[in-house]
Parts: sequence; structure tokens; C-alpha cells
Amino acid sequence: MPGFLSQRKLPLIFLAIGLLALGFMLVQLLPRHSSAADIGGPFALHTPDGRTLTQADFAGAPFLVFFGYTHCPDVCPTTLNDVSQILGKFPKSQKIGAAFITVDPERDTPALMQDFMGSFDPRLVALTGTAAELAPVYKEYRVYHKKVEGKNGDYTMDHTALVYLMDKGGQFVGSFNTAQTPEAGAKELEKYF
Repeated sequence: MPGFLSQRKLPLIFLAIGLLALGFMLVQLLPRHSSAADIGGPFALHTPDGRTLTQADFAGAPFLVFFGYTHCPDVCPTTLNDVSQILGKFPKSQKIGAAFITVDPERDTPALMQDFMGSFDPRLVALTGTAAELAPVYKEYRVYHKKVEGKNGDYTMDHTALVYLMDKGGQFVGSFNTAQTPEAGAKELEKYF
């Protein structure tokens, strides 16, 4: 079948829809106003240019957290684009941010992450670390991630595909809907300043 819905792309679309539905169902099980002890917590991870950022670097403004990987065929770049457009509704001088934390540190090298993030708002920061640095962050945010082997040594990553909304004190508020218009998303974030 020619065009967008070719037989090769159709399974990826169904996988993406399934992951989003699973993420939505998991979020419904999470308390809407949990304490930071329930979801989220301290981290010290690294930007592609070698800086170390912690949750304290995001304090003072609401921020979004998304877990994904650069080789993701559709869900991750689409979500990051949506987050980027929402951040773009705020003046460049306004403190607001988002973190993209890798679930694939094996392939997500600093150079690859730097190149990948070049298409998004600069307040959306890529973060990575060693397996030992990332493991507690995955646990704090209750992130599901699993390597799925493919052909010829290639693989994909199944992972939680929701965006976490954290308030200006770093407390988890709930899942953030990136499918809304950038204007509506910005209006929602403004409630937490």
C-alpha cells in the first residue's frame, strides 16, 4: 500500500498507540497529587555538553520530565516536539524547562543526543548518565523500560511514554497532556508558577 500507512509503518503506528494507551492507563493508577517521595526525587544526570544537572536546577518553575530515546521511531520525537512547542509559548527570558531522560544510554551518546535535541526548544534538556546513575531515577519516576531485540543486532526500547508534570518545588502533580494545543498546554503550566 503506497503512502503513509504502508504495511511497514502500520505495525509501528499500532505499537505507538498501544504504548500511549498503556501509559495513560498507568497514569490513571497514580495519585494525582502525590508527594515527591511517591514519584520523582533527586537526580544528578549529565547534559550532552558535560554539565551535571540536578532536580534543583529546575526549581522555581514548573517543569516536565519525559523518558525516551533518540532512536525512537515516532512517539519520542512527536512528544518532544509537542513539549517544545508548549515551551515556545513562554518568553525566552522566563524560567521554565523540561528534561528528556534517556532509557537507552548504550546508544544515546552525548554527540547523538546533542544533534537530536537541536530541533527542539533549548529549554528542553537531554540528560543521560551511567546505568548506576540512571537506575534510581527510573525507580523514583516508576519508569518501565525494556530492551526489545530486533534483527541484525538492532533493538528498540519499550518504555513509559507519559510526560510528568512537576511543580516549582519539584513535587509530582500528575501526567501532562501534550496532545493539547501549545496555547492550552502553556495555560496549564502557568497554574503551577
